[in-house]
Amino acid sequence: MTELWLGIALLSVLATAFVLYPLYKARTSQAVIAEDVDRRALNIDIFQERLAELDDEFSAGNLDQENYDALKLELERNLLQDVDDSIESAKETVSVTRQMIVTALLLAILVPSVGLVLYQQYGRADDLSLALNQPADPFNGQQPTLEQAVTELQSRLGNDPENPEGWYLLANTYMGMQRYQDAAESYAKTLKYLPQDAPQYAGVNGQYAQALFFANQGQMNEQIRAEVDKTLSLEPFEITALGLLGIEAYESERYEDAIGFWRKALQNASAEQADSLKSGLRSAREKLIAAGVSVPDMPELESVKLRLAVSIKPELMDRVKPDQPVFVFARPVGGRMPLAAVKLTVADLPTEVVLDDSLAMQPELRLSMAETVEVAARISTSGELRAAAGDLSGILPSVVLNEQTDILDLTIDKIEQ
Repeated sequence: MTELWLGIALLSVLATAFVLYPLYKARTSQAVIAEDVDRRALNIDIFQERLAELDDEFSAGNLDQENYDALKLELERNLLQDVDDSIESAKETVSVTRQMIVTALLLAILVPSVGLVLYQQYGRADDLSLALNQPADPFNGQQPTLEQAVTELQSRLGNDPENPEGWYLLANTYMGMQRYQDAAESYAKTLKYLPQDAPQYAGVNGQYAQALFFANQGQMNEQIRAEVDKTLSLEPFEITALGLLGIEAYESERYEDAIGFWRKALQNASAEQADSLKSGLRSAREKLIAAGVSVPDMPELESVKLRLAVSIKPELMDRVKPDQPVFVFARPVGGRMPLAAVKLTVADLPTEVVLDDSLAMQPELRLSMAETVEVAARISTSGELRAAAGDLSGILPSVVLNEQTDILDLTIDKIEQ
């Protein structure tokens, strides 16, 4: 806090100087004006004396009329010039009274004083003091327990409640601890301070519905359904909300509905989420088959794997270095974004590679979603996946996924131009 008060004192001194300096200049200017006025009176006296001397010289016949008129005109010009300079100086300066000086001094004292009083009453001095004086490491170098970490996070949120990131972290922690009611309350706080137009809002709202669902012993109620509907109105493919609807349908033995919800959720699922959803789909499918219900094909349940033997043409070995990166990937025929990719080095070659959904670069773009792909391997001279002149590459232009059971040979055999 010492640094804060020193800063305030310095600013107060500067503010006072800004108020008093113009007055000082004005007083100095007034002194100059008084001196100018005295000098003007003296100039008039000298003019009159010189004019009298010229009259005496003219009367005595020592000056003719022409010289007398010229000298008198010169005296008058000099007098007018001195008077004009004094008048202009007086015009440029405002008269400073004693009352003005007293008022300025009072303002210079009162403004900083009133500002300090207002800051003490309405400012955040206590919070600043707490923030400055708290230890940098609240756990003093010790590894905190989960409960200690939660307590510390709660304390920080007490001082900074409008922090959606902090509430979200706390909510996720509570979910891991299976404290579902506390998690739901923390998700609600997250949503309170997170703007509704934020891209994360729908996902957080889905997690809020999930926490409420688990807190209610895995039973749907009106509040939970309202939150699910709200989530899907914001994002129709939100995974958590669709997953909850699938669970509810499955528990109610509406297996076809459950399959519909989970297949829709699968389109945006990460690899881990996809495994969980596929497990639910298989279970629902088996229930329908056991009941004698015809079940449509679900290609997303088939395990898609591409086994590749990757090598480099021997004649090209002298053009590469062992640490250069090698990208092996599969992408839709004619497409650009890989559905699965893995990074190796030249030193790894030759080797065998398996491409599957676990190597997806984006959860919504997976190998199992395609029927035919282009498979390629590229030794990058730039270190980037994007092709560049001088790269070495090999390609299998059209691979039908559901027909592949053997290992495919992929040889790097050409130089990109």
